[in-house]
Amino acid sequence: MSEDPVAVLRRARSVLLVDWPSQDVPDSLVRAGLAVFVKGGPGPRDFAARELVHGEAVSRAVDEPPDQIDLVYAYRPLDELPGIVALARQLGAFAVWRQAGLSSDESGESRKIVAAAGLTYVDEVEIADAARSAGSSQ
Repeated sequence: MSEDPVAVLRRARSVLLVDWPSQDVPDSLVRAGLAVFVKGGPGPRDFAARELVHGEAVSRAVDEPPDQIDLVYAYRPLDELPGIVALARQLGAFAVWRQAGLSSDESGESRKIVAAAGLTYVDEVEIADAARSAGSSQ
């Protein structure tokens, strides 16, 4: 199923990042008021939280996955997507977002994988841009 990217972010309260293209991604999401968690490696305890401290986005090790996540953002190759979708379902996410600019074939295949799991798929815009839009119109 498809949903407006800004509406997806407005609906979400928490996001798990599985890699990202620039520091702008976690920083924009934190500044938009989302609870941001990071999957920092392949291990089951490779998690951190991103939060604002004195106006700066900083990381804090949490060493375990969050209990629940609304949205998972993945900046990883297509062959890793099934495992990411499985993690999204395990954490109760309603959506998976991949980076903008994918080829139409990769976007279509990603959409099929995510939709087969019953989740919303987004890749039309960069998540950091959507976070700024969602924050500015609330």
